[in-house]
Amino acid sequence: MDTVFGVSYDGGVVLATDQVNARSILMYQQNLDKIAELSSHSAMGVSGPNCDLVNFSEYISKNLKLYELSNDGTKLSTRAQANFCRGELAKALRKGPFQVNVILGGYDEKVATGGSLYVMDYLGSCAKARYGAQGYASNFCLSIMDRSWEEGMDEGRAVAIVEHCIRELEMRFLINQKNFIIKVVDKEGVRTLKFGSDPADN
Repeated sequence: MDTVFGVSYDGGVVLATDQVNARSILMYQQNLDKIAELSSHSAMGVSGPNCDLVNFSEYISKNLKLYELSNDGTKLSTRAQANFCRGELAKALRKGPFQVNVILGGYDEKVATGGSLYVMDYLGSCAKARYGAQGYASNFCLSIMDRSWEEGMDEGRAVAIVEHCIRELEMRFLINQKNFIIKVVDKEGVRTLKFGSDPADN
């Protein structure tokens, strides 16, 4: 029942997820941060069971940090990070699959628009996209993103699209997801724009 959004804009990307940690009919917490920072200028929103969500997020972020330390501070581009992430999902398929779907976004100076967004599923498929949604939310929100997304739009417009999607879910979706966290990745790095419940209160 997890929800993950991603919208790219001219200068960065906006990522958003719900903050609910639940299993079956039981809700454990409503202040979970499902957006993992991978580097100073990249992050990924992850949906799936909490055990896989935490395990996979930490596995990817720590391995990217290890690569940086092992190669004299060289940082992978967002595209390279997405390919590494996709490769690990595919490799795990025949061992112990990660039941996670991912939206990975980052900022690169060498990319014309600055921000780039990659959508991945648990089977290891990966596609570069201008926007994306994971989970049941995609049934409600992809049409909103398709209608609202425009070439060259700014951060404010991208955040407005994400907030429109959240309002639509509050109105239409059967499951109550009252808390969402929104993060922005741009030339300044990864920052939290707003949240429904503070993840630091865990």
